[in-house]
Amino acid sequence: MPKIVIIGGGSFSWGPLFIRDLGIAPELAGSQIVLHDIDPQALDLVYRLGQKAIMHGDFDISLERTTQLDEALSGAHFVILSISTGGLEAMRHDLEIPAKYGIYHTVGDTVGPGGLARGLRNIPVVIDIAGRMERHCPDAWLLNYSNPLTTLTRAVTKETSIKTIGFCHEWLGVRYKLAQLLAVEESDFQPRIAGINHLIWLLDLKAAGQDLMPALSDLAGQILTGDGRLFGDDDMTSMVDRGKVKARLLQVYGAMPVAGDRHVAEFFPGFLTEATAQGQTYGLERTSVEERYQWREWDKRRLCDLLHDKLDIAPFLEKPSGEAAHSLISALATHARYTGIMNLPNQGQIANLPPDVVVETYAVVDSSGISGLSMGPLPPGIQAVVSRHVANQEMIVEAALTGDIHLARQALLNDPLVTVEPDGAERMLDEMLLANQAYLPQFFG
Repeated sequence: MPKIVIIGGGSFSWGPLFIRDLGIAPELAGSQIVLHDIDPQALDLVYRLGQKAIMHGDFDISLERTTQLDEALSGAHFVILSISTGGLEAMRHDLEIPAKYGIYHTVGDTVGPGGLARGLRNIPVVIDIAGRMERHCPDAWLLNYSNPLTTLTRAVTKETSIKTIGFCHEWLGVRYKLAQLLAVEESDFQPRIAGINHLIWLLDLKAAGQDLMPALSDLAGQILTGDGRLFGDDDMTSMVDRGKVKARLLQVYGAMPVAGDRHVAEFFPGFLTEATAQGQTYGLERTSVEERYQWREWDKRRLCDLLHDKLDIAPFLEKPSGEAAHSLISALATHARYTGIMNLPNQGQIANLPPDVVVETYAVVDSSGISGLSMGPLPPGIQAVVSRHVANQEMIVEAALTGDIHLARQALLNDPLVTVEPDGAERMLDEMLLANQAYLPQFFG
């Protein structure tokens, strides 16, 4: 059975989730799970909870831990990647420096100045990991959950021989809410979805042969005229999704982006201006680094409560999370069929985007491997939006690999979220590079 390595296995949120999901899957009985992290204390906590989960769930898997990456990768069949180079303090610069120039992020991990800086930090690290995989487990699959997901996945597929897939759960959350509001079972949906990570578009939606796009259009009107509770919920964190950005874009483009509004808005700078109170007009709240620290503390406290019997572990072990990693690994390991949303090089999935750039569509796993499903061409207006970001992502990858500051400047100025003039954009980039100097040797020689 497979050896599965989780890089970033000390994550208080992702580590326990992956262990539980892999342990529940009967097809993966006998698997060897290896947690790797550069933080030994966090790694130890997740490992201890994992051992408890294995015991209480009667999982037929083994669990190991190590801070040595080469040791972890040796002989691996699958590598799950969930990292953030520099952690939250590096991300603080991604958000706070652009804000000084009047550029506001709701998330800051995909596009805009924050997405650029995060990509420049993460890409060399991920390429190093993939290079080590070429030495220690050249036939393994790399399952990337790290952001910016598109540029990281693209860098690996461009520069290495490692088989790589990017995974994101945004459509799953939107699908769940749409099923409730349209009174349709999720399993009955027949969607046509295409785009790039955090900007995938629901181009068509049917159920039992019935076209649901007119109903979706009516729903958009209700969302925009309501108080935000129709699509959203009572979640008071900045992650709440009121659906107003998606609804307004459906009215304009005739298709709906199906990621959280906080991600989608960063591709359309008009939603994040002083005129919209930095997005609040559309129900958006900006996620601060302090809030992210709170989330991390909540995850750690829950982990410790499960570990020390302050919380019953049984509900945690009842069912998998819905994340795709264990389903894909099970399908590849047993040659079973599985269909899901994946980020893969474009081999015809989207007809009017360049080949090999990373796109997000449905794909199929079967005995022959993994194949992206053809979604046809994007409509002209959507293609124009997506193509601009695809071209920019190619530049970001090249800038991160080579340390070419001229490309980095161009990528920054090309991003629609950057609404300052060139001199200001260059000053902002210089400030961000200097703040991240410890993680950007390619720019500082």
